[in-house]
Amino acid sequence: MKDIKDSKSENPRPIRKIVNKKPSPKPPKFNIMWLYGIVILAFLLIPALLNGGSGKPVTFQEFEANMLRTNDVQKIVAYKSGDLVMADVYIKQQSLAKPYFANNISKEKSFFNTNTSSGPQFTFTDASYESLKKSIADAQKDVPDDQKVSLQFEQGHESLLSNWLVQGVIMVILFAGVWIFIMRRMSGGSGGGPGGQIFNIGKSKATLFDKEAQVTVTFNDVAGLEEAKQEVMEIVDFLKNPKKYTNLGGKIPKGALLVGSPGTGKTLLAKAVAGEAQVPFFSLSGSDFVEMFVGVGASRVRDLFRQAKDKAPCIIFIDEIDAIGRARGKNNIVGGNDERENTLNQLLVEMDGFGTDSGIIILAATNRPDVLDSALLRPGRFDRQVSIDKPDLIGREQIFKVHLKPIKLSDGVDAKKLSAQTPGFAGAEIANVCNEAALIAARKNKESVDMTDFQDAIDRVIGGLEKKNKIISPEEKRIVAYHEAGHAIAGWFLEHADPLVKVSIVPRGVAALGYAQYLPKEQFLYTTEQLLDEMSVSMGGRVAEDIVFGKISTGALSDLERITKLAYAMTKIYGMNGNVGNVSFYDPQGEYQFNKPYSDTTAEMIDNEVRKLVDVVYQKTKDLLNLKREGLESIAQKLLEKEVLFQSDLEEILGKRPFDERTTYDKFVNGEAALNPDVDNNAIPDTLTNPELSRIDSEDPKL
Repeated sequence: MKDIKDSKSENPRPIRKIVNKKPSPKPPKFNIMWLYGIVILAFLLIPALLNGGSGKPVTFQEFEANMLRTNDVQKIVAYKSGDLVMADVYIKQQSLAKPYFANNISKEKSFFNTNTSSGPQFTFTDASYESLKKSIADAQKDVPDDQKVSLQFEQGHESLLSNWLVQGVIMVILFAGVWIFIMRRMSGGSGGGPGGQIFNIGKSKATLFDKEAQVTVTFNDVAGLEEAKQEVMEIVDFLKNPKKYTNLGGKIPKGALLVGSPGTGKTLLAKAVAGEAQVPFFSLSGSDFVEMFVGVGASRVRDLFRQAKDKAPCIIFIDEIDAIGRARGKNNIVGGNDERENTLNQLLVEMDGFGTDSGIIILAATNRPDVLDSALLRPGRFDRQVSIDKPDLIGREQIFKVHLKPIKLSDGVDAKKLSAQTPGFAGAEIANVCNEAALIAARKNKESVDMTDFQDAIDRVIGGLEKKNKIISPEEKRIVAYHEAGHAIAGWFLEHADPLVKVSIVPRGVAALGYAQYLPKEQFLYTTEQLLDEMSVSMGGRVAEDIVFGKISTGALSDLERITKLAYAMTKIYGMNGNVGNVSFYDPQGEYQFNKPYSDTTAEMIDNEVRKLVDVVYQKTKDLLNLKREGLESIAQKLLEKEVLFQSDLEEILGKRPFDERTTYDKFVNGEAALNPDVDNNAIPDTLTNPELSRIDSEDPKL
């Protein structure tokens, strides 16, 4: 026992006092009603405090000896106060400076009312009004009548408390009305809403779609985006069946970035995700975070993710994320504070901060992925990028079928033919074509919409509104006719040129006096011969004017712009010039705005090679038009007669096109599948893959 005791005494165990730690209570949150209560209390108390209260109590003897007999009293006001009569004494202004009054009145100043000259300065009591009147009369027996002080009696003086109380209530009502008016004006309406009032400026402006406000758009309403739908359908499936993936060790992707050209359906696909997932969906724009106040954007990001965590599992959709996701450090003022960078920093922290099992997925859409910050695009934030390209032939057919459902169609309308005639159209443009066709048919008082209406709608979307009543002189019309005939000849007899569909000298749009419409191929790679032929077709109008009239006009502005861009692209980007060599100075990120990656000598060489290339194309086109001068005259005269020529008219004048290659339109309409080739679309910039540039050549009369 001793050994045990000694061992315990040698190594005593520290005694730990077990204390049940209670969580410290959270301080109460600020409530706007506190401010209302303080303001109401202040308006109730201020009128009473400003009244200054009653004067200093004195006896009648002090009043008679020190005030009345010395002729310092201005007036006496008596009023009933319970069983007694109170008399308030008001001292003359010139007498307040006397030592007696200065010593006795200065100590009675109110906290709010420091002006004691307004009185009353003193007060005393008496048993009744008659007794008070007699006492004052006896005290002034020897005083002349013109110097006697009169006694005034006020019957309602005892209700002064109720008077200032009523005044305070009226002031509170007026203040409350002004306050409500100002707050409603600041919130932008009677409803207010989160983020509208000044006290909610840091709140998120995200619109929540849940069971009460459900989205009706589903994947069935999205056509032509099969690959993109498969990517986002996996996200929806994870939200519905998370154990299917977590059991295998998979983790939910934190974000998906929808990238594509304007009008391709990024926002529509996000709406479909919201409709299919059946989970809360927060939708907002990138510009909703940007405000003129410092710190507001970051505060709204924090509030957005706080709400999302409360609603998890959920989806956050940020449209046009490039408004806040631009690369940091570019075009920033030295020493300045960029609010967008602070907002982006907070967004990066929030995306990388919440747990992977929280069930929050971020969808974002942009058509400018090249300007986004690299930290935003790294795995762990936006884990996958979903590319939404312009639809191909089959995709356009599916989109047409979706938009043709609500339209009353005639029997001859074929979605396959319409899709083949609209290469390069995005989903929004196809929707616009269908709507314009219905409006055109209604304008013509038709019972249904036929293919002619769709042809007119396509022409209007491509070239603009037709202006048949525009006054053009005969000389200008003749110039336009030969100009368009030059395009037609060049496009008809050049092997790699896009097939010509329609030539018109009817004015369209803002400044187009005529246009030639082509049907480009569905391709992504272009050879040097194809690009040179495209330049020759664009140069045909200018060359025709030179040959026929011996002078040129301003009508080839758009043609020259396209030729110049294409020539510089071949020389500076695609390495298609032997002297410049196999180099490319393509700058999609805008890194070479101030420092070009080549010397002045190379720049001069590029300019010289571009001029040589344009001169070669000009001479080639001139030789062709001189060789086909008879056909040029025939087409020009026919245009002056009919104003619009179709492909059948050109075959009648010029004969069959001397090339046996079938167009994509013929292949697709006749049932031969024309699928996109398996090539890298990123190899060609949008300036060439966009068929808008080769589908129409409009003539602009202005420089």
